[in-house]
Amino acid sequence: MSKMQGSFTAMITPMSGDGSVDYDGFSKNVMFQLEQGIDGILPLGTSGETPTLDEDEEAKLIDISIGLVRDWNKKNGKQVKVMLGAGSNNTRDAVKYTERALKAGADYALVVTPYYNKPSDEGIFRHFEAVSKVGIPVIVYNIQGRTGKNISVPLLSRIADLPNIAGVKEASGNISQMMEVIETVVSRHPDFSVMSGDDSLTLPLMAAGGDGVISVVTNLAPALMTELVHDCLNGDFAAARKIHYRLMPFFRAAFCDGNPSSIKYAMNVKGLPAGTCRLPLVEARPEAQKIIQAALKECDL
Repeated sequence: MSKMQGSFTAMITPMSGDGSVDYDGFSKNVMFQLEQGIDGILPLGTSGETPTLDEDEEAKLIDISIGLVRDWNKKNGKQVKVMLGAGSNNTRDAVKYTERALKAGADYALVVTPYYNKPSDEGIFRHFEAVSKVGIPVIVYNIQGRTGKNISVPLLSRIADLPNIAGVKEASGNISQMMEVIETVVSRHPDFSVMSGDDSLTLPLMAAGGDGVISVVTNLAPALMTELVHDCLNGDFAAARKIHYRLMPFFRAAFCDGNPSSIKYAMNVKGLPAGTCRLPLVEARPEAQKIIQAALKECDL
């Protein structure tokens, strides 16, 4: 299993005015990512409003993603990766979605901590044990703010011992925990990837030995964030720091009214397909729109 590194975009799902999925807009967004040099894309994540999509819609988005990336790689001699969201708070569904990712030809499946149920550490371990048996590399998604449960370092270390567990998307917001993951888990599993789940923590995490980011901001600025990540991978932290501080206002603005409402508004401003959100999400509030507009101008995006 090769180690996952680089800049991955947590793709939004553009919607038409009537609330239907804008598949043409999604295709354009995927091509924008590819042309801007992204290392990988993640459809069907949180940023894609996956809880509001039905399985037919998800299947079409998967087909578009896999098809466009496969054609791009073949034509250009690239190795852009596709990671598919496969999480659920029902372990049987998580296994089914992980099997779907494998069958579709994805490179990775992203599996979030079971949410709402608030299982014990043993329950979380068994959940990931079940999806690990599918056979596709699995990225553990740790985001306590959305799930109500943090995956501690000892628990993640235990999960990492399972077959096909390829890494973690770390969105705990706790840089000390992330460094402990590198110290204790990566030291035993050198191919285990530690990816930032927060755009603003990409630089500090990579300075500590992390491998990249699964990003929201790259929906709008893929080239810049990919350059930042590659600078870090190449050890040029001075260059990465310049991009980091240039983008800091937008790192804040991209979440000022929730995700993906904020990034969708920014994309609409810049003429990228995004459209509306599906309920229970709504468009960014007027005061948030002003913050986003100001950040776009300040960051020269």
